[in-house]
Amino acid sequence: MGLPAKRRTKQSKRERAAHFSLAKTSTVACSHCGRRIRSHIVCPTCGYYRGRQVLKIPGRVERRAAKRKKSETEKKDDAKE
Repeated sequence: MGLPAKRRTKQSKRERAAHFSLAKTSTVACSHCGRRIRSHIVCPTCGYYRGRQVLKIPGRVERRAAKRKKSETEKKDDAKE
């Protein structure tokens, strides 16, 4: 069985673990909506990347209305059965 020949000191452990730290992510302002996003990533709020719209993202109000409408139709279908 593999066992450590000598105990690793606290200092040695800290020096070894110094490389495990996480790097800060760099953020930039979205050119369309101004929200802070990670660089080189499509904005999840508006769907723009480098000044062009690459994703069609429906608004929050539209999503809620669609969800509400879907649940109402499901309830009507269940009531008919």
